[in-house]
Amino acid sequence: MVAGPRRRGAALVKALHAAVLEELDDVGLGRLTMDGVARRAGTARTTLYRRWANPGELLLSAVGDAYPVEVPSPVGGDLRGDLIRALELLVEWARHPTARAVQAILAERRAHPELAARLDELFDASGRRFTATVLDHYVRLGTIAPDTVTPLVENVGEAMVVKHWIDVGREPDREYLVQVVDQLILPVLGSRSA
Repeated sequence: MVAGPRRRGAALVKALHAAVLEELDDVGLGRLTMDGVARRAGTARTTLYRRWANPGELLLSAVGDAYPVEVPSPVGGDLRGDLIRALELLVEWARHPTARAVQAILAERRAHPELAARLDELFDASGRRFTATVLDHYVRLGTIAPDTVTPLVENVGEAMVVKHWIDVGREPDREYLVQVVDQLILPVLGSRSA
């Protein structure tokens, strides 16, 4: 092992998160090891084991640290705009290496069910699920009726973004996101796009 620069605290965690994501890209989830991550980060593997029990926990830490949190407008005066911004945030995050990590975990859900379950817990712990976060905010404000916000309604925006990627092979543009909000989400909520 070649010793890297001496890092501590947040700088060390950031370097280890970057290393686990790079290692995942190179070797895949099934061959991800603490030794490989430590070698890539230029540190001793004992440094990793002080914080995480296995490479899966380190990977989840990297995902959780980079996963964006949607922040709806505090007064709740722009449901449409907040929904569009939530989908834009999803598209922006999908460019980040942690999105590939999530894809790897979900693709190998059967081989690593514990990681997939922990991933769901990570996303739901703070309600960090893009349009669902916005919808929950507006329900709490009394702007939209709670019975209109079903799991299907919460997920339709994200589902349409992913479907676009699969069908077209590239990320959707803003106009597509606007159409998803105006034609799918808002009509179900009984709202009109303004």
